[in-house]
Amino acid sequence: MNRIKEILDKKGIKQTWLAEQLGKSYNMVNGYVKNRRQPTLEVLFEIARILDVEVKELINEEKK
Repeated sequence: MNRIKEILDKKGIKQTWLAEQLGKSYNMVNGYVKNRRQPTLEVLFEIARILDVEVKELINEEKK
């Protein structure tokens, strides 16, 4: 799930803003970003909607 951090950084979005949009605590979102927690599928789809990305962008590592 560390792709969430990459997308947040690329879009200039703060974790606190994402937490507000999701109705979750900052600590919960920070857990997703730092890969200490895994969001439910429902939350994963909501994150994708909010960040305007495909769900697969949140879970797939880019191949180099």
